[in-house]
Amino acid sequence: MTAAVAGTTTNPLRDLISDDLFLKLMELGVLDEKGLRDHTIRERFRQIRLSGVSTSTAIEILREDYPYLQFDTLRKIVYSIR
Repeated sequence: MTAAVAGTTTNPLRDLISDDLFLKLMELGVLDEKGLRDHTIRERFRQIRLSGVSTSTAIEILREDYPYLQFDTLRKIVYSIR
């Protein structure tokens, strides 16, 4: 996941911090891209599960969004507590 795409920046932490603070932290290199990706994956997993989809199907849906990640890697991400 890249925070800046074609000059636009998306804030995956919008529920926690403002867009301005997010941009500043990104400029300073404080935020970890892998950590942001994992947070986004966990949030997406929760949304999918709340819609009534089984765990394995939810992970398969995530694999479509993140084809470079293995099923077990996604499973570890969604079940890790940080």
